[in-house]
Amino acid sequence: MVKNLNNLRADFPVLDQTVNDEALVYLDNAATAQRPNQVIAALTHFYQTDNANVHRGVHSLAERATADYEQARRKVQTFINAAEPETVIFTKGTTDGLNLVASTYGEQNVEAGDEIVISIMEHHSNLIPWQQLAHRKNATLKYINLTADGQLDLDDAQAKITDQTKIVAVAHASNVMGTVNPIKRLAQLAHDHGAVFVGDGAQAVPHMAVDVQDLDVDFYAFSGHKMMGPTGIGVLYGKRALLEAMPPYQFGGEMIGFVHQFDSTWAELPYKFEAGTQNIAGAVGLGAAVDYLTAVGMPTVQAHEHEIVNYLLPKLTEMPGVTVYGPQDPANHTGVIAFNLDGLHPHDVATALDMEGVAVRAGHHCAQPLMTYLGLTATARASFYLYNSVADADQLLVALTETKEFFNHGTVETK
Repeated sequence: MVKNLNNLRADFPVLDQTVNDEALVYLDNAATAQRPNQVIAALTHFYQTDNANVHRGVHSLAERATADYEQARRKVQTFINAAEPETVIFTKGTTDGLNLVASTYGEQNVEAGDEIVISIMEHHSNLIPWQQLAHRKNATLKYINLTADGQLDLDDAQAKITDQTKIVAVAHASNVMGTVNPIKRLAQLAHDHGAVFVGDGAQAVPHMAVDVQDLDVDFYAFSGHKMMGPTGIGVLYGKRALLEAMPPYQFGGEMIGFVHQFDSTWAELPYKFEAGTQNIAGAVGLGAAVDYLTAVGMPTVQAHEHEIVNYLLPKLTEMPGVTVYGPQDPANHTGVIAFNLDGLHPHDVATALDMEGVAVRAGHHCAQPLMTYLGLTATARASFYLYNSVADADQLLVALTETKEFFNHGTVETK
């Protein structure tokens, strides 16, 4: 596979189209990424040749499907440098993985008067499970605030994490502001006070090299669809000792050891947490996405996105009437950039950009407490990935200029 990421666009068939008579510029990657031909082919091959249920049959298709499924698990293990494949649990996605931890480890270990610490920038998926756990247990939910430039305030984190803290849960990277959080340091802070650390890796794993052992996170969740895999598949990593002590999340087939009339025993890891027929094809597709990203190289992916942000962020911040949220230094920024255009609702901005072929997201981005903290109701958000280019950034700038002209003057120049 070529290392020049500008040549990768041809691998993504969905990008080869026009929208509103303009070449598509897809900048909604924080919501979901597009899939390369290699992932689509892996899914097609599985359904055409190996489709069967896993771990249950002794016929050839069942054995091949099981081998495909477990090979995908090992690929993920290597990709995030988990110590062993048994610590990689397949889930429906990041939300499912975080709920699993809250509903098992949280229920077991959080009591009245304990503290759960998260940050104000969290996606609802890494907020509501802890909010509801705190309600059920009569525990205290605490929020780490931000610095003036949109970074996590480590001094506030040190103050908020105490000996009463049982769980610290923070996103590795913000889905709104592109902030990269120091979760290795946060994990150390949690451990210093006897708490566990839960990382939301949804916006990190697709964009940078992640080593869960080096980060020393206790749990880490991410989604396949944000890293070019299928929807409906995700991963929860957990340290073995913690996972073994946790009760199952769901009950039924596949996760059992033996079922008696009035009692049951549970399967070993990871199957204890994989009840029912899993998204087998999704796991295979996720494995193919891991292969693709591995071939490109995560340092290459990260460097490519930094090149785009280094180019775009200064131009966007200097554009009259545009307000950019989050770190202004591209060095501490993923390819996620949230902004507003003075006097215009973000939905109007997104609709106008779509008329120019540029797909961005507008809304609260499932981060309403952050919006309230920033004094906003919504923003527009452009998010870049490995198949985007500086030319895409230029097209965003052109489309924003034309949007401003249209709303200021009621017309735009004929192309």
